[in-house]
Amino acid sequence: MATKVLVLGANGAIAQHVIAFLQHKENIVLTLFARNTEQLGKFRSSAKIIEGDVLNTNGLNGAVKGQDIVYANLSGAVDTMAKEIVSAMDANGVKRLIFVTSLGIYKEVAGKFGEWNELMIGSGLIPYRKAADIIEKSDLDYTIVRPSWLTNNDETDYETTQKGEPFRGTEVARKAVAAYISDIVAKPEKDIKSSVGLNKPGIYGDRPAFY
Repeated sequence: MATKVLVLGANGAIAQHVIAFLQHKENIVLTLFARNTEQLGKFRSSAKIIEGDVLNTNGLNGAVKGQDIVYANLSGAVDTMAKEIVSAMDANGVKRLIFVTSLGIYKEVAGKFGEWNELMIGSGLIPYRKAADIIEKSDLDYTIVRPSWLTNNDETDYETTQKGEPFRGTEVARKAVAAYISDIVAKPEKDIKSSVGLNKPGIYGDRPAFY
């Protein structure tokens, strides 16, 4: 039986990689949801496309209904969006959620890199932390994804840390984050009720190399 996957924020750079990984898999049925769907036309033959806003309750409910997995890669008022997504999933009996946030939401980034990260993002982390809290208090089978500073490198290697473990790696490729998310779609039992940090192995230091 095919797995139905809803991608919220389908125009995002990570989401585009995820779609590319999944679109030709015979056992995956994709629904792509975005505020502006013009750029999604290239996927029209392999996915259902919905133009809408996550904060529109009726539109979100319609998109979530009948899905097996919801993958959200959003920006802006992500805490308010998380609340809407949890409500829509509860209302429609959908349990599996993959939600992308940021490193640093638990002050889990160690050492000089942690100090630099806090200086650079600071209050920008608050909505992501609130979103994580909302999701963690839900009864969903969630995976919260906390990527390090993102690059456009054409690579898929990553290592993971769990909530409560220090986060060290200073960067990770968007394509690598997408590879991890695609692996969860393929194995939905993986990292359930987990908040997972992602970084490139062996790249540690006081800040990302591109700063």
